[in-house]
Amino acid sequence: MKRRLNYFRFFLRTITYLLPSLAFLGSAGMQFSAQAPREDMIVDPYSYVGFLLLTCITWAVAAEHYGVSSVQELFHERTGIRAAFAACVATSAVQCGVLFFFRVYTDFSRVFLALATINIFLLTLAMKAIFRSLVRGETGLLWKPNRILMIGADQFARRCAHRLVQGPLSLCRIAAYVNLPGQTIVVKDAPVYSLHDIENVVESLEVDEVLMAIPPRRYSEGPEIMKAVERFALPVRAVVDFGDHMRFRDRIFQVGRLQVLDLTVTPAESVKYALWKRVFDIAFSAFAMLVTAPVMALIAIAVRLTSPGPVLFVQERVGLNGKTFSMYKFRTMRMAPASESDTRWTTANDPRRTPLGIFLRKTNLDELPQFLNVLKGDMSVVGPRPERPRFVEKFVNEVVRYNYRHLLKAGMTGWAQVNGWRGDTSIRRRVEHDVYYLQNWSFVFDLRIIFLTLFPRYRNKNAY
Repeated sequence: MKRRLNYFRFFLRTITYLLPSLAFLGSAGMQFSAQAPREDMIVDPYSYVGFLLLTCITWAVAAEHYGVSSVQELFHERTGIRAAFAACVATSAVQCGVLFFFRVYTDFSRVFLALATINIFLLTLAMKAIFRSLVRGETGLLWKPNRILMIGADQFARRCAHRLVQGPLSLCRIAAYVNLPGQTIVVKDAPVYSLHDIENVVESLEVDEVLMAIPPRRYSEGPEIMKAVERFALPVRAVVDFGDHMRFRDRIFQVGRLQVLDLTVTPAESVKYALWKRVFDIAFSAFAMLVTAPVMALIAIAVRLTSPGPVLFVQERVGLNGKTFSMYKFRTMRMAPASESDTRWTTANDPRRTPLGIFLRKTNLDELPQFLNVLKGDMSVVGPRPERPRFVEKFVNEVVRYNYRHLLKAGMTGWAQVNGWRGDTSIRRRVEHDVYYLQNWSFVFDLRIIFLTLFPRYRNKNAY
């Protein structure tokens, strides 16, 4: 839900900022197709490019000020004529002021400027109409609706569900309701379960998010509900009834007419994380695999010659939102049943290790195949290290906020690892570092972790 809102804001703002460029191209085509340039006409393209840059900057400021690029305002207005007209007038006023003071140095076509202004206005109206049509029409979108587990089954929950499903920008479907003690069930559009039964139904329903829709008098039950639902490693929201005249941002965000409190803030739902981090992951992994291809080929041959069994060791690990994936490593141990490798930690002087495996684990070369996981999208270059499902089930009941680490993609390296918390070390300290990374993620932070991985402070003292 929140990720979708962020994508809408990103695309609407990006397209809005591009409108002056499209308008200038359209104006040039219209003018020169209607009137061939005279032989004595001198057109300085650099002046027009500079003027376009000025127009883009001015238009961006005006569009933000008058709400032209606001998703929320997009559905409060019918056509958007008023905001588009005001932004165009402000942009034209700045253009005229600049041309008045610099008219000695420039010679612009008045017809071109008039056409550009009209085109920006018309393109803005067309963009808003198309965007509203695509968002309101489910067939115009490429993603499936989010499946929501609604905590609450009374009149308040039914009203919230109706606004959520019928309102713009949400495109959600209620997968099931959870009836709280003492509530009168009034919902009929989805199955209703008790709070104690949701553990058995969440996975079968393929729920994407959890939404708490409880009236203010039951807010005190929030901690107990959070304790029951946080083990699913899903985004958890709460509908906050502050009235129609109060607006909030950041942790409280608007979905149509609903005010939703984000209880599990994660950068994974931001466009910056989803887009730029993915681009970096693909570029970095492709480059790393190209550079290390000879080394990986030699390691593969050495593994095959020094011990019987496959070159790669494939193991199920838990990643983003608690979903499992197959993680690749060079095999560093002798062949053993999967039940043994899935339930035992590697310890110092572990007899299962091969002589080559000891070297590979000390140098982290055994983890080079995980670049394939990054390219597939199962992992990121930087993030919390993925754990085996059996240990996740154990730690989620023993360590506070353990599942928070699954709100981000698992990584080949992470903040906990570069600080020495790897191998058979404190799980609580590892989780503390993972949560810190979750709360303070940035692209620069990722680069810092990569640098510390390449030039470690702790020299892999727990890598065995």
